[in-house]
Amino acid sequence: MDIKKLAPSSNFSLSVPERESILSKRSYIALAALTLCVLIGVPIFSLLVPETSMFYMSAYALTLIGKIMCFAIAALALDLVWGYCGILSLGHGLFFAIGGYIMGMYLMRQIGADGVYKSELPDFMVFLDWKELPWFWKGSDHFWWMLLMLILLPGVISWIFGYFAFRSRIKGVYFSIITQALTYAAMLLFFRNETGFGGNNGFTDFKRILGYSISAPSTRVTLFIITFLVLLGSFILCRALVVSKMGRVITAVRDAESRLMFCGYNPLGFKLFIWVLSAILCAIAGALFVPQVGIINPGEMSPTNSIEMAIWVAVGGRGTLLGPIIGAFAVSGAKSFFTANFAEYWLFFLGLMFVLVTLFLPNGLLGVYHQIFSRNGGSK
Repeated sequence: MDIKKLAPSSNFSLSVPERESILSKRSYIALAALTLCVLIGVPIFSLLVPETSMFYMSAYALTLIGKIMCFAIAALALDLVWGYCGILSLGHGLFFAIGGYIMGMYLMRQIGADGVYKSELPDFMVFLDWKELPWFWKGSDHFWWMLLMLILLPGVISWIFGYFAFRSRIKGVYFSIITQALTYAAMLLFFRNETGFGGNNGFTDFKRILGYSISAPSTRVTLFIITFLVLLGSFILCRALVVSKMGRVITAVRDAESRLMFCGYNPLGFKLFIWVLSAILCAIAGALFVPQVGIINPGEMSPTNSIEMAIWVAVGGRGTLLGPIIGAFAVSGAKSFFTANFAEYWLFFLGLMFVLVTLFLPNGLLGVYHQIFSRNGGSK
């Protein structure tokens, strides 16, 4: 036997896979062009074009698209935990509503003495014969305090819940049920008048934000552009995360958590990080939602809303980041059509859509596009 033949080749070497780029050059160009169109086109078509023109962008269109972009941010946040970490949350409506209520508290304080009762207290507190603000309303008249609470409050709540849930190895359908139960319990709590959050009516009748009229066309355009930039920044942040080394570990948590533990990794920290980041992104989406829509109430915590978020992700394509954005626009656009024309059938259509996508489009709309594109490329 020739021992030389059994010796390892000197040309053999181990190589680490190259890190995937955040975006391709073509994607950067496309995003830059889209951003330029939004920054220039929206102010022109909303503020300068006459209302009689077919190119005029009405306040309704601004509100509708701005609202859907907030939903897209929430879908992006859910895709981060469900699509890449394998954690299906049916409680992200809670974090969305928390962000909305934090912004709503600030906007209610900005009303000042211009309310119905001409009091410095919010109108619902005057109606309930409250004499002073509750302790948790202190500082809510400062915008910087609102921004701080927007990060800290959902972050702390999600960390506490996530730590005990993940440490106890709760996963799968059990985790989904617990998150939905938590959201439902919070909804019932916020419905009570004595909690200090407006009860069933919530917060509405906003007047100003940072001293500017919230109903002014220029303010609406500014909120629209800010929402677009936050959506764009959130997408790039999530994309940078999933293509990093941490992103590979997070994907391994989804695909083979036990093997990951045998390799010496503790999944708890990675799960917590993604869970908290997702909750904060969802809260930011809720905070941007409220000034554009003009109301926040406990209905935003309903189980239906959290399930709808999961449908956005499933329809667009789980684990793709871009797919949930497409799904949010597709499903929310369909909802606007159905609620305007066939309101009583919307929930049936929503359930049917989720079942059909699960059975026939497991990779979502983006997966269908990739299949068609690959076929055309293969045929050529």
